[in-house]
Amino acid sequence: MKSSNPLLNSTALTRANVHVEPMTIEGTSNRALLLLILLFASSVFAWESVIPQLQWSSTPQLPWFFYLGLFGALALAFATMIKPVWSPITAPAYAILEGLFIGSISAFFEFRYPGVVFQAVIATFGVAATMLVLYRVGALRATPAFRKGVIAATGGIAILYLVSMVMGFFGVQIPFIHQAGPVGILFSVVVVCVAALNLILDFDSIQRGEAAHAPKYMEWFCALGLLVTLVWLYLEILNLLSKARSK
Repeated sequence: MKSSNPLLNSTALTRANVHVEPMTIEGTSNRALLLLILLFASSVFAWESVIPQLQWSSTPQLPWFFYLGLFGALALAFATMIKPVWSPITAPAYAILEGLFIGSISAFFEFRYPGVVFQAVIATFGVAATMLVLYRVGALRATPAFRKGVIAATGGIAILYLVSMVMGFFGVQIPFIHQAGPVGILFSVVVVCVAALNLILDFDSIQRGEAAHAPKYMEWFCALGLLVTLVWLYLEILNLLSKARSK
């Protein structure tokens, strides 16, 4: 049984060594909180660096650290997937680099749609809290059918985004889904729902990791996987709210 988040797959979670200190849900929660703090601090730095340029430049450009954050975070995520034992180092580094990306792009959205970033942040944590409550009370469970459905939906979205990116290199866009019309908004709503459902799989993976007595470093690994999902959820909510505002 696997999470659709590649950082939280059962193969890594079951590589447990019973002779080392095991991971716990509490430890994972503490590390996830630390990663969020690092991401927030980094994003504030990027935000404060980009906002003045947006206010005074007629042709603002994405800063160099936007690309460092984007590609650096991707590289660290893939490295962690390959070597989970590196996660105590790669997870904090990922949070810092991802913050540079998030802060930069959020500043551009905020400049165009004032107040949208605050709304997206509140909505993201609201959705995450709701998913956690639904998981804890048993209203949503990561059953095999649920897991397969979410993984399939996530894979389909990933392929669609990849195709869209490749087409963009040739100046072609998939019609409607990136626009602020009804189809584009509906598409974003669906993607937000899929991202939110991935949190259920992440919570389940963390719980299974504790039950399997996975080694202590897996707390960082699982915390990173949860952060990846939260970042995706935030970006999709930000995109959805921006579409609604532009419409």
